[in-house]
Amino acid sequence: MKLPDIKNADRYKGLYVVDFGGHSGIGFAAEEVAELLESEKFKDIKVYKIYRAYPDGKMELKGVPNEIFELEAGMFFFESDESTAKGDYKRLTNAAITNAPPTRAKVHFAKYGDEKFVTAIIFPAEQNDEMSRWLLDIDYKTQGLAEGGIDAVKQYYQDKPEILEQHQLFDQKQLDVLTGEKLLAATQMAYVR
Repeated sequence: MKLPDIKNADRYKGLYVVDFGGHSGIGFAAEEVAELLESEKFKDIKVYKIYRAYPDGKMELKGVPNEIFELEAGMFFFESDESTAKGDYKRLTNAAITNAPPTRAKVHFAKYGDEKFVTAIIFPAEQNDEMSRWLLDIDYKTQGLAEGGIDAVKQYYQDKPEILEQHQLFDQKQLDVLTGEKLLAATQMAYVR
């Protein structure tokens, strides 16, 4: 894959490079990559996340499996005491108000039939590393058992606990996401942003 010369490479950190075969595009958002992958025309593209960028234009890329853009990941914090569990939920949602997460997410406060409670945060799987970092940055801690990952989300949906409260979190960056014809046109560009 050949990339064009990049100036101000640090502005692309956290975005994606898409290899279309004959050319590459730099600066796609996760939502844009997901939309491209839904198309038959782009189902075989190769996707790389920009993890680090340097002043000289060099970037560290990490390949991302295409199927990850179809999945959700999550973190689940369990408690046996309702009051403690409710406190976990409130701390997480309040922390998101003062320090927005890196991606959109949903937070549930739910009850299992066996008097077990959970604070669940569910988000796009391709943002797992960023969400883990965010939880560390806000110093989010609980006392009970914690689980996470793609399989944990599948199990949560399968278990169907009673959702007592829910909250939608919005990400910290307000990127104008391209869709439809504008996104299709961007697939021909070396620099999307």
